[in-house]
Amino acid sequence: MALKEPVGESLVPPPAGKDGHFPLDKVTFGVAAGLAVAFLLWGTIDSTGMGETTSTILGKLTSLFGWLFILVSAVFLLFSAYLAITRYGNIRLGPDDSQPEFSTFSWVSMMFATGMGIGLMFWGVAEPLTYLTATDASSIPPGRGDPSTPDSARVAMEYAFFHWGFHPWAMYSVIGLAIGYFAYRKGAGNLVSGAFGPLLGARATQGPGKAIDIIAIFATLFGSATSLGLGALQITGGLDDVFGTGSSRWLTVAVIVVLTLCFVLSAVTGIEKGVQLLSNANAIAAVLLVFFLFVVGPTVFILSTFTESLGGYLTHLPTMAFRTGAFGGSEFLSAWTIFYWAWWISWTPFVGMFIARISKGRTIRQFVVYVILVPSLVSFVWFSILAGSAFDLQLSGAKDLGAVLAEEGTESALFTTLREYPLASVTVVLAVFLVAIFFITGADSASIVMGMLSQHGKEEPMRWLVIFWGVAQGAVAGVLLFSGGLGALQTLVIIVAGPFMLVICAMCVSLMKSLREEPYESTLPSRVRKAVLHAQKYDSVENHSVALAALGADPDDVSPTPEGEREA
Repeated sequence: MALKEPVGESLVPPPAGKDGHFPLDKVTFGVAAGLAVAFLLWGTIDSTGMGETTSTILGKLTSLFGWLFILVSAVFLLFSAYLAITRYGNIRLGPDDSQPEFSTFSWVSMMFATGMGIGLMFWGVAEPLTYLTATDASSIPPGRGDPSTPDSARVAMEYAFFHWGFHPWAMYSVIGLAIGYFAYRKGAGNLVSGAFGPLLGARATQGPGKAIDIIAIFATLFGSATSLGLGALQITGGLDDVFGTGSSRWLTVAVIVVLTLCFVLSAVTGIEKGVQLLSNANAIAAVLLVFFLFVVGPTVFILSTFTESLGGYLTHLPTMAFRTGAFGGSEFLSAWTIFYWAWWISWTPFVGMFIARISKGRTIRQFVVYVILVPSLVSFVWFSILAGSAFDLQLSGAKDLGAVLAEEGTESALFTTLREYPLASVTVVLAVFLVAIFFITGADSASIVMGMLSQHGKEEPMRWLVIFWGVAQGAVAGVLLFSGGLGALQTLVIIVAGPFMLVICAMCVSLMKSLREEPYESTLPSRVRKAVLHAQKYDSVENHSVALAALGADPDDVSPTPEGEREA
């Protein structure tokens, strides 16, 4: 059987014009921009009404379909593992002999900073501490008892691992794999809709496909704008901690303006320069922060916390992954687990597209292992050091961080913890810097992704388009934060996750359908595939030699050595 080359025939060819120019997708861009303006006006004029409406819809969504979020999220993890351990794991996101574009360190740094860097800064201390000290049933995880006991701290840490570990990264993995496979192996363009060629055919570039891309832009814009608002609140809290500036909406909006200018500037320099440089910088800064806290903090307690929490997480993962609250604990699951699964799904268009963009040339196995296991492990270490340091203060009675959390808010938890350890003035400033850089890397990635979606999947979209979406993120965050509509916007983004969850399920079907049609040789390990190709060349030449000899050719003129190797 001759080796077949799977690349070169596009399922849904991108509509490039003359000289490879990708024109602006006026329909996708226009509708997405119009919807953004409409919801921005709604949140500005009637933030209370928007909040009530979205809260009602979200309540119905989680109560009626919470079980579906739980089930589908677990399926995404199992599906990713299946692709990694089977022969499909050898298929590359690109031609069979393609090589990665970025180094492994830069690749992991960029995906981590984009996927949840800002969230870990915001929740690294606050979330486990909330689970440990909460008195409201909606924030008490199943199995937690007396807040003052080490066993309750273990349960709190296990659920933090659960919400930031394998499940969210499996969601990113599934959509990133589908987009990267169809974009770089099938030539369908770097679009969410590009993954639907096997299911929609030509309609993937028409109305149905454009609707999918519009939803992706909508979720990306408002999801990143919400994170920008939350990040600005934490930076304002850090500035108040260092300089005593106090907190005000005007100061927070000023922070948003500065951040917007920074990430727009980074975005227009491209992924190879701006995004990669900032991602590497904040990875190094984050390592410095946690390593310092690890050394000066309760080192042995942190190591014990990591070991025991990881063991508990892996042991209880099947139970936690499929718990729906049918027999109790539904308040916590609705408020946190289902909320998180919906939140991660709402981020998948943006993060998945960006990870696909930087993963060209990787095998499916490499993609799954690095996208799920490496960032999850980093998250586990992060929570163990930051939250472990806070737990040591809380359980020993040295500082009542639960009271601080209740009185001063989520954004103060990290800075209050750092104040209890040496060189606090340095570490607090470093933490503020990290929050800013983590968000800049995430937001400029979002600007590039929305530009790609607006320009038929072009890897380097037009500069003005990137600037437009970058400014739009800052405008949405600033206006809604000032008008009090940021919370309603966050709820709205999570509602979008409902239909988009079904979109991701369809992407899994489309991806599997196409993978099953891959030539068998392409599913072999690289060295084995090259050996098969080498053997096929010899076999072809040998058959050719036999045929020539049968026709009366001189045996001395017939060589069994392949043409290319004779020349070499």
